[in-house]
Amino acid sequence: MEQEILKKLEEQDKKIDLIYASVEKTRSYFLWTLIISVVFFILPLVGLAFAIPFFLSTLSSAYGL
Repeated sequence: MEQEILKKLEEQDKKIDLIYASVEKTRSYFLWTLIISVVFFILPLVGLAFAIPFFLSTLSSAYGL
């Protein structure tokens, strides 16, 4: 009886280790997805915040406003 319980506990430990590895991979994927989203979405918006005033001043000086 005791041997069965120990065997089950060992099996559960192995499964928990596999689950932990899977969760860590998933966490890593989410982290990289967040980083890529910031790079391809937020940074261009920040760039536009600086580029639009420059283009507007160029446009207004071309029309003599």
